[in-house]
Amino acid sequence: GRDQKQHMEMTRDIAQRFNHRYGDILVLPEADIDDNTAVLSGLDGRKMSKSYNNIIPLFAPEKKFRKLIMKIKTNSLEPGEPKGTEGSTLFEIYRAFATEDETKAVEKLYADGIAWGEMKQMLFEYINDHIKPAREKYESLIADPSIVEKELQRGAEKAREISKPYLAEIRHAIGIRRLG
Repeated sequence: GRDQKQHMEMTRDIAQRFNHRYGDILVLPEADIDDNTAVLSGLDGRKMSKSYNNIIPLFAPEKKFRKLIMKIKTNSLEPGEPKGTEGSTLFEIYRAFATEDETKAVEKLYADGIAWGEMKQMLFEYINDHIKPAREKYESLIADPSIVEKELQRGAEKAREISKPYLAEIRHAIGIRRLG
């Protein structure tokens, strides 16, 4: 996300310095942030962050997930009063999952004065329906960590095949030789 761009820039600076000193070895990373990438608001309207303890874990059990959605702060506009989508955490989160047509339909509901409780229930049902298969897969993986471990080991082996010659090139460039 946009809030991580500074880390990419620091990494790029380090790689440039390395390449300047030891030759063109490291690939300079480029930040690839889609214009549609959003920083979502959390339960309290601030940027969603573990530090603020305002996150909505998608793989939380269904009851807890619903309870968290229902805790999202809203303004005091009454049902029937037109509501703006700007600054609405409920709308932001919905838009992150929905198609353009679905988003336009919810914008109309806001203009027509949808009740906050109704919008929260709608958001819960929409996201829950979309993530239910992924949540079930997550729960099965948590129940059998050996599946994850096997995949990690397979990935580590694949990474070693790629990285070994690359690391040898880097070691040679900076003058680190094998001991013994």
